Amino acid sequence: MTQKNRLQNGGRIDRSKALTFTYNGKQYKGYEGDTLASALLANSVDIVGRSFKYSRPRGIVAAGAEEPNAIMQIGATEATQIPNVRATQQSLYGGLVAGTTNGWPSVETDLMEYVGKIGGKMMPPGFYYKTFMFPQSLWGTYESYIRKAAGLGRAPKETDPDIYDKVNQHCDVMIAGAGPAGLAAALAAARAGARVIIADEQNEFGGSLLSSTETLDGKPAAEWVADVVKELSTFDDVMMLPNSQVNGYHDHNFLTIQQHCTDQFADRAPNGQVAQRLHRVRAKWVILATGAHERPLVYGNNDVPGCMVANAVSTYINRYGVVPGNDLVLMTSNDNAYRTALDWYDAGRNVVAIVDSRKNPQGTFVEAARARGINIMVSSGVIEAHGTKRVTGVSIAPLNEAGDAVVGAIVKMKADTVATSGGWSPVIHLSCHTGARPVWNDEILGFTPGATVQKQLTAGAINGTFTTSKALSEGLKAGLDALSHLGLATSKVDLPEADVIEEGVSMALFHIPHTKPTSKAPKQFVDYQNDVTAAGIELACREGFESIEHVKRYTAMGFGTDQGKLGNINGMAIAAKTLNKTIPQTGTTIFRPNYTPVTFGAIAGRDCGALFDPERYTAMHSWHVAHGAKFEDVGLWKRPWYYPQGNETMQDALNRECVATRESVGILDASTLGKIDIQGKDAREFLGRVYSNAWAKLAVGKCRYGLMCGEDGMVFDDGVTSCLAENHFLMTTTTGGAAHVLEWLEIYHQTEWPEMEVYFTSVTDHWSTMTISGPNSRKLLEKLTDYDVSKENMTFMDWKPMTVAGVPARVFRISFTGELSFEINVQANYGLHVWKALFEMGAEFNLTPYGTETMHILRAEKGFIIAGQDTDGSVHPFDLGMSWAVSMQKPFSFIGKRGMQREDCVRAERKQLVGLKTIDPNVVLPEGSQGVLDPKAPIPMPMVGHVTSSYWSANLNRSVAMGFVKGGLEKMGEKVFYPLVDGRVIEAEICSPVFLDPKGERQHV
Repeated sequence: MTQKNRLQNGGRIDRSKALTFTYNGKQYKGYEGDTLASALLANSVDIVGRSFKYSRPRGIVAAGAEEPNAIMQIGATEATQIPNVRATQQSLYGGLVAGTTNGWPSVETDLMEYVGKIGGKMMPPGFYYKTFMFPQSLWGTYESYIRKAAGLGRAPKETDPDIYDKVNQHCDVMIAGAGPAGLAAALAAARAGARVIIADEQNEFGGSLLSSTETLDGKPAAEWVADVVKELSTFDDVMMLPNSQVNGYHDHNFLTIQQHCTDQFADRAPNGQVAQRLHRVRAKWVILATGAHERPLVYGNNDVPGCMVANAVSTYINRYGVVPGNDLVLMTSNDNAYRTALDWYDAGRNVVAIVDSRKNPQGTFVEAARARGINIMVSSGVIEAHGTKRVTGVSIAPLNEAGDAVVGAIVKMKADTVATSGGWSPVIHLSCHTGARPVWNDEILGFTPGATVQKQLTAGAINGTFTTSKALSEGLKAGLDALSHLGLATSKVDLPEADVIEEGVSMALFHIPHTKPTSKAPKQFVDYQNDVTAAGIELACREGFESIEHVKRYTAMGFGTDQGKLGNINGMAIAAKTLNKTIPQTGTTIFRPNYTPVTFGAIAGRDCGALFDPERYTAMHSWHVAHGAKFEDVGLWKRPWYYPQGNETMQDALNRECVATRESVGILDASTLGKIDIQGKDAREFLGRVYSNAWAKLAVGKCRYGLMCGEDGMVFDDGVTSCLAENHFLMTTTTGGAAHVLEWLEIYHQTEWPEMEVYFTSVTDHWSTMTISGPNSRKLLEKLTDYDVSKENMTFMDWKPMTVAGVPARVFRISFTGELSFEINVQANYGLHVWKALFEMGAEFNLTPYGTETMHILRAEKGFIIAGQDTDGSVHPFDLGMSWAVSMQKPFSFIGKRGMQREDCVRAERKQLVGLKTIDPNVVLPEGSQGVLDPKAPIPMPMVGHVTSSYWSANLNRSVAMGFVKGGLEKMGEKVFYPLVDGRVIEAEICSPVFLDPKGERQHV
């Protein structure tokens, strides 16, 4: 197909580099430098989508991030599919495959259009809520059809082959926007030696100057842009990021930038390159130079393809060499839009009329239009566009001075393009992300950034400064102000001289009246993407929605990927008029990240596949694998679960491991336990505040078990902490709770007790830990050390420094099995060496490796709890029968003390941890089983507790279990019943949770 809308000359495209692309299965031609949107317009493609609710044909309206209609599905293969890409932001490349996201059987002929035509009157705001509520059982069916009808793109069904990156950046000055203001600021900061990051969503820097016919110092503005970009590229401390959208601005000057690296130029990233990169930037100062979006006017049938924003028409002409039609009607309430008529005229096309709502427009561009003989109709407005799949004409009517009523005869004119401008709306989205409230400015008829606590400056059109000369000045001033705040010396920057342009006063006009009431007139769209009309907003206000936030949610105005870029101001103005308020009184909605859609790939970066859920291995992992261990995930760690031999079942292996440990010696890789090094003169006092028991008198060389509770008094972690020196401790935590405990300590230190001198360092990865347990564990250790590990020299809960297998070690005599045990800690690089040495010397004792499941059984036989399994955030130490681990006499309170003394926590019949012996010793209670006192009680049965831990004990030749029972500590010897889903009822006796060696003699030998 020939590009009949393409000019022979002009624009920033390279006509020597033709590109072929596919759109909706058909091939077209474009040029390097095109966007997908400009190439489609060049090829006279009018319809680029169907509307959200009514399935009306929609065409390209804008030329940048504000485009609401041209939302494309991109990708040549299933794996490379990317949904919801704006055609205006997608650079054209050879082989690009694109398609519309809705329309059936095609976007040109969509059967849903007839539903919109016939049932449109029955689909006012909120009709989904009002219509599909009954019967409730059919909502799932309704939803599937609604989603199918309204869809915007689809996710790929195959794995994305591309690579994505995340990178952390730090800079002195972060500049969002590389138009005239942003470039001036960057130049000032760069020359002063500041570290600068400047990002812009377009594929090249220059902003509005790329599509302008203005001159700077008598030369095309693009030449000044090229000179500045060339100079900035010579600075080592300046990072320039084109094709990069600053999507989020967060507290403490933290910004996120999505950089399109290769996806703008290829369907799939070249080997070794990334498709997109997410920059996470910490900036000392931020300069927002994000520009402004031109605001369309709201009139009848303003969504027919061929209805566009005025400045977008100029952009396509001047930047891409594309005139999107032949006969133009321009409607405006300001002088600036006259540029579009002049550009259209100078491109050799017919300007049917300029329709100006003002009575007597005066200014540089107005006079230029008159000099060209262009028909200017004043005090008038386009009240309706005609056509279905393309504009065929317009109805123009005279308006009263306020612009809110038709006061004369209608004139109809033929045209295929309608361009409108109601003024400019500063792009304040980023400034709102940190909570700043926008401020209405009557002079520019738009919102500007409000007061902020961020170290932030603004420059250019975001401030309502719409001339190039003033934008340059503001940009330079912002750059110099940032340098002053940073304490950096400034360098001289000479700004170019811009064209002097005289402009008249703009008219406050948003909604063009019709001869019919708004509710009966042809649809007047405010939000193109969500099919929100002026009539819909008026109806929402009449139905009682007075807050603009409520109006937004009821009508869907500003929802989705659009975020109100084109329609919000018009919608607020219509709501304000309906409510008889001013726009400042009505207010504005607050924009949130992200400014434009961000791919999940960019957010995830390389944290996907194997890196999505990282696996942590101990130093002995290779040995475990070689010896057939089965693994389980504990936190991020791969821990040996059990070690089957031959044809052993899991239970066979567990029985063997448990018996071997109790009868001789077993070994556990305990390296994954959290280890936190705690130092400082207040370390001992700090421990006393975060643990429920006392720590003031713990001697050097001694260890102590402790419970850690939340403010509510409920146990969330436990472990042994050892005193290495007077002000030096080593805390151990559960494997899965290590990160949370460290965060907990830091939070309380930094927010509650910052005056305390104490420091925390995670050393989990620094140490390999192997625990040998069993009656022969001392004999085994004696073969590998010269240190005296006798009962007299190394008592229970001691730790000693010694050499084991030739390696310096810390050895702790602590036990989680109830057996004589030694926990050997060595520097992680020597872990495998010591592990192998233990097995070499332990052969005569039948040293048996055991995993986490055997560890669970052994500790359950002794009644030891596992935090997170035998606790669930609702039990305190007294519920666990561990009052011995609570000291109420400490001089300073501890976290959770008040919580566990609340009325509910001291009432009778709280659930308490007890042992459970099944009447049939061969039956193992399922964990999670709910207990009842009367198995014949009617359903729902009153439940009295549940099973937390339950195993088969080969050492006791029976099942053992622990669980919670209401008032359980007072019900020893009583029966409790556990009904199961298969109909069985298991009877158990409430008993002590200590099933083996109740006096603890075995661990003290």
